[in-house]
Amino acid sequence: MSEFITRRALLDDLDTLQEFEQGIIAFERPYDPTLKPDPISYYDLGELIKSDTAEVVVVESDGCLVASGYAKIRPAKPYLNHENYSYLGFMYTHPDFRGKGLNKRIVNTLKDWSVSKGITEIRLTVYDENHGAIKAYEKAGFKKHIIEMRIVDLK
Repeated sequence: MSEFITRRALLDDLDTLQEFEQGIIAFERPYDPTLKPDPISYYDLGELIKSDTAEVVVVESDGCLVASGYAKIRPAKPYLNHENYSYLGFMYTHPDFRGKGLNKRIVNTLKDWSVSKGITEIRLTVYDENHGAIKAYEKAGFKKHIIEMRIVDLK
């Protein structure tokens, strides 16, 4: 069994990270009919890697990237009891490596980074019907907070 290494992402990782991004988009398409047709992109991964207010982490197995995630410090709404929070995104685990605790490993690494930046609140968004992701995030300590609702085809 291979050893997993968690580390900060590098610009040299961009090709693989962009493949991960397309994997996320393909997985989420059934949950979101509002997505434009391909090709689309969610993230500017290069800017996130270079940013002082974000941390992109990856997990390696036998020299290959198998999982990713990022935390980005965002300003909180002025009426909340914290000034900033970390927003988590780009949470991806290669299908061959799911169920091995890599998502939790990434969340814990990003949690540690957030604490090192003085952050006391972490948030993320997940599709309501994505039960597997919700379960994984609950295992990592997240609790449901707000449900966003919408009306479509107003006529």
